[in-house]
Amino acid sequence: MDTRAPLSAVAKEHLAFCQDVLHGLAQPQKELACKYFYDERGSKLFDEICQLDEYYPTRTETALLEACGAEIADLIGPGVCLIEYGCGSLAKIRLLIDALDSPALFVPIDISGDHLLDSARALAEDYPELDIQPLIADFTQALALPEKVGQKAKRVGFFPGSTIGNFDHQAAIKFLRTVCETVGEGGGLLIGVDLKKDLKTLIRAYDDTAGVTSAFNLNVIERINRDLDGNFDLSAFCHQAIYNPEESRIELHLVSLMAQTVHIQGVDFRFAKGETIHTENSYKYHTEEFAALAAKAGFTTVKTWVDDNELFSLHYLTVCT
Repeated sequence: MDTRAPLSAVAKEHLAFCQDVLHGLAQPQKELACKYFYDERGSKLFDEICQLDEYYPTRTETALLEACGAEIADLIGPGVCLIEYGCGSLAKIRLLIDALDSPALFVPIDISGDHLLDSARALAEDYPELDIQPLIADFTQALALPEKVGQKAKRVGFFPGSTIGNFDHQAAIKFLRTVCETVGEGGGLLIGVDLKKDLKTLIRAYDDTAGVTSAFNLNVIERINRDLDGNFDLSAFCHQAIYNPEESRIELHLVSLMAQTVHIQGVDFRFAKGETIHTENSYKYHTEEFAALAAKAGFTTVKTWVDDNELFSLHYLTVCT
């Protein structure tokens, strides 16, 4: 008989973080999962990134939501259950809530618990009639939705910010299939997707002059120091954003500025000068490419909106029947 007490959610998250870090840094190309950017400080830094002049996705997507809100609401319909994946500060959902006809329930999902709960409380103050059920979870894993999410109301997912670009193509299809299963027959998904564009615009968006994205990238190793007793010297690493044309993606890396050894949980990791930790991908799509990807996951594209400068796209998808 196993008499060990079950791990708490916090303990499970800490264990997963530790295992993923030790595994990722042991690879020939050292890597860290980008979901670990989003501790409390990382989430706040990302909110700052979204306000930068160079970072076009947030303001462009916001403008699309404002301009197309009525049309989006007509497609979604009244009384829906909204489920937002990786919701962050909950800024964009306000535009959708304002446009919709009496949404019945809102389930914001995010891995950064304190940030999520603070944002959900602020949203509840502004929308007292909306039933808000925050869920602290890694949305890339299997989810147990709150009991209030019944079977009667139509379910519509909301996945803004082009976060889908953080997944490689196979992982994106896998994730979209889970969303498809979650919203079910008659359900939908409103998703933001970044478009392919000129190199200068892309690099500026991920390597801003104020250094906020650099601080955001470096924060993940600062988190390792704090939570896993690591001894990274942050001054011995620098932020790098490059475009990989073969994969049509921006890559974020942390570059070791010298030969060095880092200790984490009793394990040594050696770095050569110039060696990198790959921390994030951000894939870019043509609209037709994304529609084809979504179709492989069981979705039909109903409507696509693109800004006048062809920087960003919104797609409303429904479950294939």
